[in-house]
Amino acid sequence: MCELFVKADPIQYEQRSRTVRIHGALTSIRLENMVWDILAQMAAAEGRTTNALIALFHDEILAYRGEVPNFASFLRVTCMRYLQRQVASSASDIRPAKSAAVVLSLPMAKARLA
Repeated sequence: MCELFVKADPIQYEQRSRTVRIHGALTSIRLENMVWDILAQMAAAEGRTTNALIALFHDEILAYRGEVPNFASFLRVTCMRYLQRQVASSASDIRPAKSAAVVLSLPMAKARLA
């Protein structure tokens, strides 16, 4: 299984900084290329630009938490949660006997069972 991950294209985990405008203020965010790609997919699904989606996330986390202590980490976790939801919704489209196997193969499910 590890081979699947170690053979990933290094470009995917290379970090890239982008300047994003949030309410007129320019801020630099450094994320892995794969995270930027997932944010772009999420933005496209919402009919927004990546920058507009990031600004929306910033506003929402600020309104919910009152502060944004580590926004880059928040964006990474947001992307992982987005992918988890995609896997879960794909699993619900599979026949019940198979969906349990798909869900149980996820690392979080294995950790909960341990």
